[in-house]
Amino acid sequence: MVAFLDEAVFHQLLRWHHFYDKSTTDIGLISDGLFHAFSWFATVGGLFMMADLRRRGAFWPTKWWGGKFLGAGVFQLYDGIIQHKLMGIHQIRYDVNILPYDLVWNGLAVVLIVIGIILLARTKRSAISERGVVT
Repeated sequence: MVAFLDEAVFHQLLRWHHFYDKSTTDIGLISDGLFHAFSWFATVGGLFMMADLRRRGAFWPTKWWGGKFLGAGVFQLYDGIIQHKLMGIHQIRYDVNILPYDLVWNGLAVVLIVIGIILLARTKRSAISERGVVT
């Protein structure tokens, strides 16, 4: 879901970069289309899995939100460190001082990860206390 959001906002609406910026604009647009298709199918697949959990009565909203935040943070940190810096396939923006963008991008990723971990830990404590075991 976060990949889908990233592609729609930063690639299409703001046009700050393409998924792959080491070639022509046409190749960049093709890479965006493939990234968009992958993220769309992953989002739809995730919604089917969530619907199945709801149908079986196994859906825990706090755990779902924790997973969303943790997954969003890990994806964003991977994007910011691996794709932006190590692989260099694209940057957040071009022709500007990139340091503030990198700090905000990766800092927000860490915040999302921490929120996700806290929510998942709360869910685990709730499940243990429901079974009668006090933590």
